[in-house]
Amino acid sequence: QVQLVESGGGLVQPGGSLRLSCAASGNILSIYTMAWYRQAPGKQRELVAAITIGGDTDYEASVEGRFTISRDNAKETVYLQMNSLKPEDTAVYNCNMRISTLQPDLIVNDYWGQGTQVTVSS
Repeated sequence: QVQLVESGGGLVQPGGSLRLSCAASGNILSIYTMAWYRQAPGKQRELVAAITIGGDTDYEASVEGRFTISRDNAKETVYLQMNSLKPEDTAVYNCNMRISTLQPDLIVNDYWGQGTQVTVSS
């Protein structure tokens, strides 16, 4: 069974920084795309940033230049460095990974972390 465990959320003042981490564990063969999503109260979940197995990245327009997604394949972990945080960044952040496992056939599924709250407020 694959599990994703997130850490790093919290309360921060506008202009501050936070770093989110999401570590995968289990019988993992390979991790393809890793991504961070967020959902603010009353809004739909949106993709914040994604990184492919090759290291290509993509960002939602409002976080471009402020957030940086990175991955450590050896640690099966994805990070989201968030700088210059704004109140509108307040949301529950979830990590997502596309992972292949052998069960015993090769199966590819999307897995989600439990979510971590990020609150930007003075």
